[in-house]
Amino acid sequence: MLGARAATLLISVRLACLEALRSRIDDRPLIGTPVALVDYLRVRYGHQASETVGVIHLSGSGRMIREETTFMGSVQSAPIHARDIVRRALELGSTSIILFHNHPSGDPRPSNADLAATRAVTRAASLFDIALDDHIVVTRSGWTSFRSEGLL
Repeated sequence: MLGARAATLLISVRLACLEALRSRIDDRPLIGTPVALVDYLRVRYGHQASETVGVIHLSGSGRMIREETTFMGSVQSAPIHARDIVRRALELGSTSIILFHNHPSGDPRPSNADLAATRAVTRAASLFDIALDDHIVVTRSGWTSFRSEGLL
């Protein structure tokens, strides 16, 4: 059994790793799904037991304005509401966004629901000249970029 001191140390190491990975994406253009972004998302969200959906809001130069968790779900699904995503992008002045979520199942392939939600967000965002740059699905051991797979 893990002692309290060991658990505290492991939590501290994880937080330090997240901070190091986050520093690789802060204040840098994120357009095109750089490996540094995927590394950060996999460590931050890939091990979670329930689906978590988030958005990275980008400026006109492709730099991160903010990363936000937008929806929490169950082991197999999480809602993605285009209206809420676009409203928040407008509030922050985002010119583009990167949608992301995890698959606790370990399979990074997009589901039919993922594809439908991505189309809905793309349509809604485009009405306000906001681009959906990518939708990234992360797991413990892998990831899928909708942009790289030609799904956007």
